[in-house]
Amino acid sequence: MKLRVDKKADALYLRLDDSRIVDSREVAPGIVIDFDDHDNAVGIEMLGLSKRSATLNLGELQFQTD
Repeated sequence: MKLRVDKKADALYLRLDDSRIVDSREVAPGIVIDFDDHDNAVGIEMLGLSKRSATLNLGELQFQTD
């Protein structure tokens, strides 16, 4: 799994695996999901990231697992 933040594009991309992307669908405004050839979600992109949270600090992201 890879997480990439592009400050210039104001976007976040979460890549779940390295499968080939064959389709992308905008499921909500600014939220795009990438799919492989088996219709499995393999990536999620959030556009307009800074506008989604007033307290978001792109320089300090946290990763949590349970």
